[in-house]
Amino acid sequence: MAAVVFLIIVLAAASSGAVFKPGEWYESLHKPSWTPPKWAFPVVWTVLYVLIGYAGWLVWNLAGWSLPMALWALQMVANALWSYFFFGMRRMDLALVDVAVLWLSIASFILVAWPVAPLASLLFVPYLVWVTAAAALNQSVRRLNPEA
Repeated sequence: MAAVVFLIIVLAAASSGAVFKPGEWYESLHKPSWTPPKWAFPVVWTVLYVLIGYAGWLVWNLAGWSLPMALWALQMVANALWSYFFFGMRRMDLALVDVAVLWLSIASFILVAWPVAPLASLLFVPYLVWVTAAAALNQSVRRLNPEA
């Protein structure tokens, strides 16, 4: 039953990216040359959401409601809000603050989940790497489009 709940939570967060899509506005923005191709985003996020859900489920089964789970929940909220801020509101500045919160919550989860479930921590490492790149991309796009 818990696995189903984690699946629903992850799908809810992922749906933010489906509701608030890049669209014409994003396409019109100047982007750095190292921007990943469009096809990479859904592929990478699909894999990451599987890892995120499994990591949360692992920690839940071993520790229940705990500090790692609070951080897991926080990163899910920050994750879902980023698309709303960046694509929905077109507020790259708020998205940048949000991605900083997301990054810190992921890094904190990795640290505090390690004693409970080392595998859960390891499953979050690719997520931290991707969000680091996303934060740099967010800042670069913001810097290249001061009028947006």
